[in-house]
Amino acid sequence: MTIVILAWGAMGIFAFYADRTMDAAAVARMSDYDRNFRVNQPAWEIWAYAVAVWTGFIGAIALLVRSRHAHPVFVVSLVAVVALFGWIFVATDMIAVKGPLVATGFPIFIAVAAVAQIWFADYARKREWIG
Repeated sequence: MTIVILAWGAMGIFAFYADRTMDAAAVARMSDYDRNFRVNQPAWEIWAYAVAVWTGFIGAIALLVRSRHAHPVFVVSLVAVVALFGWIFVATDMIAVKGPLVATGFPIFIAVAAVAQIWFADYARKREWIG
């Protein structure tokens, strides 16, 4: 399970890197809505994205080395995920524009994965697999 969580974290970092290093041609191919959304993202939201993926990955490494710090690091990741998507769903019209399934499907999956990581870290601690 730890390897799956580590791979998930690595995919998150890759997605963040790909998003933040997107060239002008790729941005130009985006829909008007997505391009406008990207241009108007507040800096704190980008930081929340970074915190969410990096703490998820660091939490996975903590699990791998059997550190008790995995659980609190995963909690930080979940808080960042909630801040990130909470802002998107409350302060933007993304759900109205893209539809509820498209706009919320993957974010809900990400939040469930973050909760599962916290649960697994707690489970590992109770089983004394981690310090």
